[in-house]
Amino acid sequence: EELSKSSMFDFLILISRYLFIIYIAVFIFQGLIYVVDERKGDPRRLPKAVSIQRSMIILMHITAYSIIIWDREAKTININVAVSGIAALIYIFVSYHLLRKIYKHGCPLIWNCMYFLMDAGLIMLQRLNPTLAGKQLIWMTVSAALIMLIPPMLKILPKLEKFQAFYFCLSLALILMPFILGDEENGSLNWIKIKGIGFQPSEIVKFLFLLYIACVFRKPLDFKKLCIVSGFSAFIVLCLVLQKDLGGALIFFVTYMLLLYITTSNFLLLAAGFGAMALASIIAYNLFGHVRVRVSTWLDPWTDAGNTGYQITQSLFAITTWGFLGSGLTRGMPGKIPVVERDFIFSAICEEMGTLFGMGMVCIYMLLFLRGMFIAVRAKRRFYSILSAGIVIMFSFQTFLILGGVTKLIPLTGVTLPFVSYGGSSVLVSVALMGLLQWANGTPAERIKREEEEEENFENKLSVFGFFKKKA
Repeated sequence: EELSKSSMFDFLILISRYLFIIYIAVFIFQGLIYVVDERKGDPRRLPKAVSIQRSMIILMHITAYSIIIWDREAKTININVAVSGIAALIYIFVSYHLLRKIYKHGCPLIWNCMYFLMDAGLIMLQRLNPTLAGKQLIWMTVSAALIMLIPPMLKILPKLEKFQAFYFCLSLALILMPFILGDEENGSLNWIKIKGIGFQPSEIVKFLFLLYIACVFRKPLDFKKLCIVSGFSAFIVLCLVLQKDLGGALIFFVTYMLLLYITTSNFLLLAAGFGAMALASIIAYNLFGHVRVRVSTWLDPWTDAGNTGYQITQSLFAITTWGFLGSGLTRGMPGKIPVVERDFIFSAICEEMGTLFGMGMVCIYMLLFLRGMFIAVRAKRRFYSILSAGIVIMFSFQTFLILGGVTKLIPLTGVTLPFVSYGGSSVLVSVALMGLLQWANGTPAERIKREEEEEENFENKLSVFGFFKKKA
């Protein structure tokens, strides 16, 4: 009987190599239908496309957990894994329907892409480290609860641009915090641990940074404002460089420069900024030994494959060894890659679920990029347009950095893959950014009218206590 069960699971693993490719291919195809039809203004096929995408997420989840629950050593079903799988499925169902109700003007394609990526990451974490998978599910639940509070909070608060000084001060406080309370992890001083719970302040600063930049750029820039906002951005980048968080520094810098170019359309500023980045890179290469190690490892990891090049060589083996269909879930050896749950989870997914599945994940990120840029272009208020563009740029560049790093396209920078990698603060901020992006989406006329009414009501409340005096 045990042999029969084992053979059944072996057969399931074999056919799952094809099923995972089918699930993600159908998901992407329906996403393209949604994007094209929505752009044409033809809504007839949109509900069906969204429904099919949700079905693919559920089928992928059930197929994956049907494999993971089998304990090969004990030759029995692992009840704990089964319970975790059911809990994750309940989370997807409940949170998805609540978000659709709360964000009435939100884009369902964005929610679907977010949940597909989070579920793929959770499946691989469950395969690699069930304890971390449980923690990740908790963080996913917390992040969903957090973004459910965004619309009610913005109905009470006035316009987000009213808190420009708050974003500025809190960003500086958080980015300086690791120098005082930080713990070094994987060579970077960008972690803070409070009662055993670790988080990266720079992840929270992403949220505040975008809000501050959108506040400043919503109005025409003069020389004084340009100097202040550039100095603010440069200070954050410098702090991240000193904390040896080079990936984070690059993300903030590129996001700021592209937003500056979008706002001013000044190519000379863009060229000067990237010229300064090139000069700073040369200086950093000569000053910091860890930068030279990363560059030399990127250029030729095989000369020291057992030491400095071990991570990237194992990543390349994982991605390429089993081809388009992968080894099959639970059949590979992704644990051979150091820090696989954070930096190299994409390599683990490609090894066991196939390179085609990994390529499909890249396509899903591209769908998110397209939808986010549509929201930015369509936004009638300048603040929401800049905020949406900033979210999409930051999100997309971070994805490019980690995918380029694990495939040896660019030097490895050690950032997380949004929604997929393990990390509480990373998941929390990524989901929160999607919440803000969805809030920026909707009917512009209704949004503007509502915000003007909310701001007036807020000012009336403050005037009762003497904090605000209305103009005659």
